[in-house]
Amino acid sequence: MGKPDPLLAAAIHELGKQKRLAEAALAQLKDDELHIRLNAQQNSIAVIMRHLAGNMLSRWTDFLTTDGEKPGRNREGEFADTRIPRAELMRQWEAGWKRLLNAMNALTDADLLKTVTIRNEPHTVMLAIVRQISHYGGHIGQILLLAKHITLARGRTWTYLTIAPGGSEQYNKRMGMT
Repeated sequence: MGKPDPLLAAAIHELGKQKRLAEAALAQLKDDELHIRLNAQQNSIAVIMRHLAGNMLSRWTDFLTTDGEKPGRNREGEFADTRIPRAELMRQWEAGWKRLLNAMNALTDADLLKTVTIRNEPHTVMLAIVRQISHYGGHIGQILLLAKHITLARGRTWTYLTIAPGGSEQYNKRMGMT
């Protein structure tokens, strides 16, 4: 067996990076802060996490053989402002990510040009992967922004997850770029 397709390997790498960034942001929050809504139209971090988990479980269960929108999924329920303990929220989060990463790691190069459906719309496997990376990335960005806002609003210091403002030169030196 040869090396995996470079695009598939890159997709798996980036998904793992998104998960780690979100979890580093979550680690800066207290349990009750996961349920804060900035306004009536804004989802809490917990709601976004439940939505991502539900989407991952639906899309990546029997990924190559069934439509990505499973009949048993309760998408609207994912957006209900239900308070659940952090441990249960993390269990759901991990279950979604595990399903996603297991499905991605099981793909072969030959699978990438196969056709799958999402809500009865055909996609190549590669397009379906790109679609999901885009979807998840948008929501991970929401989690990061909300976590930072909540942390700073509560008077705590935010630990930057990437290069902190004003830190580019120091980072570039550390990476041997200057």
